[in-house]
Amino acid sequence: MNINNCYNFQQFRKYAKKRLPSAIFHYIDGAADDELTYRRNTTSFDEVDLIPNVLTGVENVDMSVTVMGQKLDMPIYCAPTALQRLFHHEGEIAVAKAASKYGTMFGVSSLATVSVEEIAKVSNSPNLFQFYFHKDRGLNDALLQRAKTANFKVLALTVDTITGGNRERDLKTGFTSPPKLTLESLFSFATHPMWAWNFLTKPKFDMPHLSGYVSEGTNLAVSVGDYFSTMLDQSMNWDDAEKLCSKWDGEFALKGIMNVEDAKRAVDIGCTGIMVSNHGGRQLDGARAPFDQLAEICDAVGDKIDVICEGGIQRGTHVLKALSVGAKACSGGRMYLYSLAAGGQLGVEKALGNFRSEIERDMKLMGVSKLDQLSRKNLRFRN
Repeated sequence: MNINNCYNFQQFRKYAKKRLPSAIFHYIDGAADDELTYRRNTTSFDEVDLIPNVLTGVENVDMSVTVMGQKLDMPIYCAPTALQRLFHHEGEIAVAKAASKYGTMFGVSSLATVSVEEIAKVSNSPNLFQFYFHKDRGLNDALLQRAKTANFKVLALTVDTITGGNRERDLKTGFTSPPKLTLESLFSFATHPMWAWNFLTKPKFDMPHLSGYVSEGTNLAVSVGDYFSTMLDQSMNWDDAEKLCSKWDGEFALKGIMNVEDAKRAVDIGCTGIMVSNHGGRQLDGARAPFDQLAEICDAVGDKIDVICEGGIQRGTHVLKALSVGAKACSGGRMYLYSLAAGGQLGVEKALGNFRSEIERDMKLMGVSKLDQLSRKNLRFRN
């Protein structure tokens, strides 16, 4: 298996499926209920055609953007995702180093398997900390302080996990974090010996941001859906989000905004960014795709707040379509998780390099040398 021969999202997905035990692959790959929203997240881009310009002089292309005060060398960044050392023993360290190489932002989850302190040591690019609002207020305060001390530049409160989505693939495979040892899982580990060797011989699996506060997911195996449903505070409301924004006193975003009124409210409480996202189709099945909601949200608040399109992005053209509608940048999880599973840091670098090459080439083919030259004039909506 040679990751240098991976030229697109689907090839990395195929390699990841070979490298990972079944339950772990399906944890990345799966979504809620019938996975309708998960599929729509990508197919929604197919409903819009690009209209290029020619003879515009595109020898030198600048794809840099400034998002929530952070200068990025490319308009896509690595969204926060949990449990990365399950997918490759280097976990978040590999992603942080790859994101730094390509000058883009890395989002680190509250449920990360490497601490913000360790990530700060290896990263020279802006970092975002993704915040889950727990019932334990002491844990919430600790998460906030650790991110501040580690000099993370952006805090993003996830607002679409008020309870766990119905991830039936996880129910079928019995996926938990850390993995339970059963006859089925032991067989899957045995048929993936390199993964099993690394999992068993590398430093013990842990979620360091939670250690000392909760045992679920660290010493006690639990499904992610159960974790959301039992450990997170279902009474969280707009007042809580506003107080958290004030405590952070910096670049602050809400992750999981899908309607205009919520986007306007985010502006009112002092947010500097929003991620238009449905959690990769893993929460409410039947929800709209982020790209389908993007235009009305950008029209309402795009001049007041940075709007990020997150979900379903597999190609450079998807990024250009989102930016043409009005997004400031894009982000994704699976777009680098499959590559992490396939090849660690080198895999993530290859995936980000693929995106960079596609975006540069597609900008030239679109006849633009800077991203702010894109607009809806470059698009035609089929419906």
